[in-house]
Amino acid sequence: MIRVAIADDEPMLRDSFRMLVDSDPECTVVGEAADGAAAVRLARRERPDVILMDVRMPHTDGIEATRLITGDQATAGARILILTMFDLDPYVYSALRAGASGFLLKDIAPADLLTAVRVVAGGHALFAPSVTRRMIARFSAAEATSGTDRLAVLTNRERGILTLVANGLSNTQICDREHISMATVKTHLNRILAKLDLRDRAQLVIAAYENGLVSAGARSEVSRHRRGPL
Repeated sequence: MIRVAIADDEPMLRDSFRMLVDSDPECTVVGEAADGAAAVRLARRERPDVILMDVRMPHTDGIEATRLITGDQATAGARILILTMFDLDPYVYSALRAGASGFLLKDIAPADLLTAVRVVAGGHALFAPSVTRRMIARFSAAEATSGTDRLAVLTNRERGILTLVANGLSNTQICDREHISMATVKTHLNRILAKLDLRDRAQLVIAAYENGLVSAGARSEVSRHRRGPL
């Protein structure tokens, strides 16, 4: 059973999300919050697997709530899925940097939202497919890391794997492309995460853009057709 928390300042949206999530036999809603501070308290109390987090809320917003939740060892296991009305919301990028595992637009189809909850609960990153590359490229370019190359700690092999991840390839696609086993792919990814001190796949993609490993113009054949979870 996937335990889900909902943080949104609109009561009607919270009710809609609750009814939808509770309609799935694999999921259950463990609580609701109307602002970021309440979301942090809810996460500490209920330890949900997934939090549906609005970005723009009064008092403490979804970005700060995400930072507090992912930065606390007691609640770091929660996967945060950002929901926004705007496809190029700069706050979404900040939330991803703070540790969110993905984002979706609030007009997503109900079935797709339930799929997203399961994907994120399974440890994958998931972005709204229509805007992923241009959103990350746009805002990472504006906040690009200056000075030393953060990726210098990676081997050439690890940089190659990270490039494929940033271009939208799944683990299975990396296996097929590189002719390596799933266990080898996961080993590479775990080492990259550890070396860069990153939380998950979403932050790997951002790091690749910020450090110039990939750019908006570098589109592989696979990434042109890739949709949804990474």
